[in-house]
Amino acid sequence: MGRRPVFLAILAAALVLVPAAPAAASPRFDLDSADIPALQARMASGRLTAIALTRTYLDRIHRIDGKVNAVLALNPAALSQASASDARRRTHHLRGPLDGIPVLVKDNVDTRDQWTTAGSRALRSYPAKDATLITRLRDAGAVILGKANLSEWANFRAAKPTSGWSGVGGQTNNPYVLDHNPCGSSAGVAASLAQVAIGSETDGSIVCPAGMTATVGHKPSLGLVSRTGVVPISAEQDTAGPIARNVVDVALTLSVLQGRDPADPATLTYPRTQPTDYAKFLRPGALRGARIGLWRLPVLGPATDAIMTSARNSLVKAGATVVEVTLPYQARLGELEFPALLTEFHRDIDAYLATRPTGPRNLAELIAYNRADPLERTCFAGQELFEQALAAPPPTDPGYLAGRAELSDLARRSLDETLAAHHLDAIASPTNPPAWKTDCAVGDNDVIPSSTPAAVAGYPDVTVPAGFAGPLPVGISFMGARWSDARMLALAADFSRVAPARIPPRYLPALP
Repeated sequence: MGRRPVFLAILAAALVLVPAAPAAASPRFDLDSADIPALQARMASGRLTAIALTRTYLDRIHRIDGKVNAVLALNPAALSQASASDARRRTHHLRGPLDGIPVLVKDNVDTRDQWTTAGSRALRSYPAKDATLITRLRDAGAVILGKANLSEWANFRAAKPTSGWSGVGGQTNNPYVLDHNPCGSSAGVAASLAQVAIGSETDGSIVCPAGMTATVGHKPSLGLVSRTGVVPISAEQDTAGPIARNVVDVALTLSVLQGRDPADPATLTYPRTQPTDYAKFLRPGALRGARIGLWRLPVLGPATDAIMTSARNSLVKAGATVVEVTLPYQARLGELEFPALLTEFHRDIDAYLATRPTGPRNLAELIAYNRADPLERTCFAGQELFEQALAAPPPTDPGYLAGRAELSDLARRSLDETLAAHHLDAIASPTNPPAWKTDCAVGDNDVIPSSTPAAVAGYPDVTVPAGFAGPLPVGISFMGARWSDARMLALAADFSRVAPARIPPRYLPALP
C-alpha cells in the first residue's frame, strides 16, 4: 500500500532532527524488562538521556517493525520532545515519572500534529485538536513517539473482520508467531517498540491484544479516563487505557491519564476519593488474604484451562483463597450488546465526525467512501456493521432504551452479585485463548467472552501474562467493582511477582 517507504522517510528525518546523544548516555540494558522507574533512575544518574532512549526506540522500530507492522506513523517531533525533557532535567523542572518516556498512541486517538485515521483511508487528515488524554501526556512530559496500527474502526465495520488489519496500515502480526493474530494494537509494546502504548476498548480491545502478546493491559473504570478526542463506538462502554510490559508502567501512565474532563460527562462521576498515584498500591503481598473468584471459561480450550489451573495454584501459594465461580447472565448479555452498539455507534460516530475539519461528515458518507475505495476491501470486503448501524433504531427508540438499560444492569449484576455472594476481592479469568492464525478469508475467532461483563458494566479489567500454550501467550484478567482500579492493579502486580510469565517474543514465522 506504499506505506513503508513513507514510514522510513519519516524515520530518517526524525533521526537527524537532534544531534546524537553522547556515548556515555547511550543505553546499555535490557530494554524489554526495563520499567519506567529504572529508566528514570538511569536518567537521574546521567547514564541515560531522553534523546538516547527515544533514539533507541526509533532504531528498534527501524529494525523490527518490518516483521510486526505495528507502527503506523512516527511523530517527526519525537526527538525534539525528548530534547525538551532533557532540558527540563538539567534545570530540575521535571514534570513527573513519564517525562522523557516514549509512548505510542493507537491511531484512533486525536493528535493535532499527526493524522488520526482509525485505520481508515477515509480519515487521512488532521483532527481539530489533541484528545484530552494526549494533552495530559504532553503536560506530563511524555514523548509521543507515533501512532500505532489498529483493527480498523476498532473492529466495528465488518461482520467477519480480521483483527490488526487496517486500510491505512495493513496487517499487524503477533510478534510471538508472525502468521498469528495480535487481536489488535499492542504488538508494538510487546516487541519493545515503545515503553507504553495507549489503547482503547469497547469490549476487549485493550485486554485481548495485551493477553495475546504477553503484555499488561488496563481497561479502566468508565469515567476514569476522558474519551474526548477518541474515535468512538459507544459512549456507554468506550474507554482508553494503558498497555505496557509491566504493571508499574501501566499504573504510572494511568495516574497521568485519569481525571475529570468537562467535555466528557462520564468523568463527572469520578469520585473525589479516587487515588491519583496508582503505583504506590503495588506492594508485594497484595494477594495474601485476598479472595479471588476463578471464572475458568473452558470454552477457550484445554491449553488455556491448563494455564488457569497453574494460575490458581500460584494464587493459592501467594496466600489467596480461590473460589471457582461462573458469572450469570452471559447469554443474555450476548443477545443485548450488539443491537445496543449499533444504535450508539451511529449516534457517536456522527457526533465525532462533525468535529473533524475535513473528511466524511457522517456514517452514510463513510459507507459511500468504502464502496468507492478498493484498497478498503483488500482484506475483509464487508461493512455490514456500518450498514446495520445506519439502519438501527435511533437512541430515543423505546426498544433501544429498554435493551440498553437491561444490558447495563445485567452486566453490573453479573459482577456485583458474584463478588458479594462469595465475599470476593476480584474475579480472575483467562483473558484470551492462544492466538489464531491470521486469515482474511476466515476472519477472527470470536470465542473471547471474558471481557464482556467488565466492558459493559464499566468496571476495571487488568490483564497480565499467565503462561504460554506452546509459543503463544495467554493472559489472566482481574476484574472488580467500579472504581476498584487500584486494587485490581495491586492484585495483578502481585500475581506477576509470584508467577512471572512474560518472555520476550522470538518472531517465529509460523508455529513449529
